[in-house]
Amino acid sequence: MKIGLVQMTSGEDMGANLTSTRNALRAAAAGGAGFVLTPEVTNLLSSSRRTQEAQISHEEDCAFLHEIREEARALGIWVLLGSLAVKTHDPDGRFANRSFLISPLGQITARYDKIHMFDVEINAQESYRESAHYRPGEQAVLAETDFARIGMTICYDIRFPHLYRQLAQNGAEILTVPAAFSPVTGAAHWETLLRARAIETGCFVLAPAQCGQNTEKRATFGHSLVVAPWGEILADGGKKPGVTLVDIHLNEVKRARARVPSLTHDRKYEGP
Repeated sequence: MKIGLVQMTSGEDMGANLTSTRNALRAAAAGGAGFVLTPEVTNLLSSSRRTQEAQISHEEDCAFLHEIREEARALGIWVLLGSLAVKTHDPDGRFANRSFLISPLGQITARYDKIHMFDVEINAQESYRESAHYRPGEQAVLAETDFARIGMTICYDIRFPHLYRQLAQNGAEILTVPAAFSPVTGAAHWETLLRARAIETGCFVLAPAQCGQNTEKRATFGHSLVVAPWGEILADGGKKPGVTLVDIHLNEVKRARARVPSLTHDRKYEGP
């Protein structure tokens, strides 16, 4: 099947981000893609609480989500909205970083809230506290479609290999990793982490990414990647916004796992 990875520069104007997303979905569908994926926080990338509060909605009131569901239905394609920032009813007011899988009928068939929060200090000038604005999810999600089983993850999750192993051992053939990696961590780790997860699980890894200067204070790495189950990079989206189209063949999953069946070789051990 042909998949499309959307690479974009989401900023602080949700309306502009919606227009960019809609145009990218149409371009991917015109290129023959039946499954199109967008990056993390497709709808709004901002560290300003005022901006977030003014534009982010609860899922049931989210016009961005409604519009993309309608677009998926009109185009007759599967869409993974890599994630949207959505309001929750939590008393502390934190948002959810939520991924949506949307069918060609425009129906939401699966949701996943990012489990691992990006709370790090990269260097003296660059630190992040995602948990200050977003609450962590508590449920791993394996989605069923008519073409594959999909393990849904988001960005920083990629650094927790046990999650991906469990998804694969429970039937995942495709792992989705929508992301907004920083330029520093992207250059150092992005490709290595994605290839490692593909090799360890024998899955296709589909990783649509944010790119460029998203806000005055925030830039992202880009380089949306498609990685095959044997670890080969099938496509790299580079540094600029665009749509990357790739044909994938799911029989490669069985082939890779037959060659190195490590998913079935777990052993119990003692220690440390």
